[in-house]
Amino acid sequence: MPKRILRVNMTNLEAKFEDLPEDYAALGGRGMTSTIVAKEVLPTCNPLGIHNKLVLAPGIVTGTKAPSSGRISVGGKSPLTGGIKEANAGTPFSQMLARLRIGAIIVEGKHAGDDYYLLKLTNEGTEFINANKWSNKGLYGVYKDLRKEFGDKVGICGVGIAAELLGGNSGVCFSDPEGLPSRYSGRGGMGAVMASKGLKFIIVNDTGAPGVEIANEEIFSQGIKKLRDALTSHDVTKPGGALNSYGTSVLVNIINEAGGLPQRNFSAGQDDRSEKVSGEAKAEEIKKRGGQRPHFCNPGCIIQCSEVWCKPGGKDPVGVLEYESVWALGPNSGIYNLDDIGELNRACNDLGLDTIEAGDTIAVAMEGGLIEFGDGKGALKLMDEIRRKTPTGKILANGTEITGKVLGVTRIPTVKGQSLPAYDPRAIKGIGVTYATTPMGADHTAGYCIAPEIMGVGGQVDPLSPEKAEVSRNLQLATAAVDATGYCLFIAFAVLDIPEGLQGVVESLNGVLGTNLTVDDVAPIGRSIIDTELEFNKKAGFTPIHDRLPEFFLEEKLPPHNTVFDVPDSDLDSVF
Repeated sequence: MPKRILRVNMTNLEAKFEDLPEDYAALGGRGMTSTIVAKEVLPTCNPLGIHNKLVLAPGIVTGTKAPSSGRISVGGKSPLTGGIKEANAGTPFSQMLARLRIGAIIVEGKHAGDDYYLLKLTNEGTEFINANKWSNKGLYGVYKDLRKEFGDKVGICGVGIAAELLGGNSGVCFSDPEGLPSRYSGRGGMGAVMASKGLKFIIVNDTGAPGVEIANEEIFSQGIKKLRDALTSHDVTKPGGALNSYGTSVLVNIINEAGGLPQRNFSAGQDDRSEKVSGEAKAEEIKKRGGQRPHFCNPGCIIQCSEVWCKPGGKDPVGVLEYESVWALGPNSGIYNLDDIGELNRACNDLGLDTIEAGDTIAVAMEGGLIEFGDGKGALKLMDEIRRKTPTGKILANGTEITGKVLGVTRIPTVKGQSLPAYDPRAIKGIGVTYATTPMGADHTAGYCIAPEIMGVGGQVDPLSPEKAEVSRNLQLATAAVDATGYCLFIAFAVLDIPEGLQGVVESLNGVLGTNLTVDDVAPIGRSIIDTELEFNKKAGFTPIHDRLPEFFLEEKLPPHNTVFDVPDSDLDSVF
């Protein structure tokens, strides 16, 4: 069975398999989603209207035994940014999809009326099931119910109450290996796009699936061994290394010390209280409580930076508290209590919210006087406004920029309508260049300059130097290529420092595809993907003026370095 596309027409509730076009054969992940969106979606369309499409695509090596490779991309036109969007997650769902030899699911059309539907997908075919009984409910309870009804071996993709509100803050939620709703393609409002179609859940069962076809097993095995050796020897990615021991929150103390951990809606870059919510403190608390650390977001991950946060006694597991989530719901909101952060993270997962956008929204709401900075219980009440679908909840569900404008806030940390992640661009300027210039809206993963600027991975550059156009560009190109492979972006820590690891990645791709790619092809592949995205955005009305940070970053000095973002506009324009 060759790889296929599943085209899901929600207007007439039809799901049909199509042959994968020949020119899509070497695509996966972000390469697949952005290519299809650019080809099939009108750039000027209403993101929540009938002409937008939602595309889900596993990466090229997803579903194989390649290490740390269970990624899926979700793409469409973003209701948050108004441009092209790709949001990425690690989940067993993507591996199951790939083993069914589905290269992409394209969701199109729009179901008339108020009904929501579930799409069941197996090796035997597809089935639509009315999903109204699982709607308007929290995802923790719903995912338990779905596993009871369809079996505990299924993968689940779904959207929550925030998506039912068509909120730009809503993500697409995938199940983790235990079935928790904790793995998110969170950014850009892709959950709202899915809900706008009338599609609430996709259930996949890969029993009897043929598996991923590998063109050259010998080259593939040779490649994944090189990559595995690199991942298990690098200090950041190896067992017992930084990510494995403390998760992504290992960065809390590191970035706080560097003066770049935004506090209280980006008004400072450092606060000693941040240590209370650090990866080290959290790992110790998880051990005491009977949670799980390390943990994997998908089977076969060597790095295992995930975890399961819970209440004391192992009760009420939340899932992973990522660095970005801890920061956004914690220090950026003036909250320095892991229990409050854990419950806010639970609320986000339950409601189907992107934790970065939600945390920045809370911080802006605090600045706007809705509640006080540091009021964790008040922040939970704001989440309840979304659950109850009140007018305030509808505003909050639409994210940081809309909330800030409604409340008359002038310090609104967004680019292209999407809120900034956990690194202040005044203290770490390369990541600021990425925020400004990526087609995705403010997005740290699009070109992770923290690696060379703070961690000394792939070289060492001064984070306070404004000369960052080249380093951001190079990392954006490499990242776009990695996002197409199905590998976790965190393999970059090892492959940037260990050339054999990068060679292994390329060989594994050749093994699956039967191609003859070389390391020199990585940047051009990334450039091709980004050029496709830039062209879409240009047709959607984007200009160089959109590649800028908000004014306050250029004018307000950030303690403790007391610097501003001083990368010249000409440098930003030179990136692409």
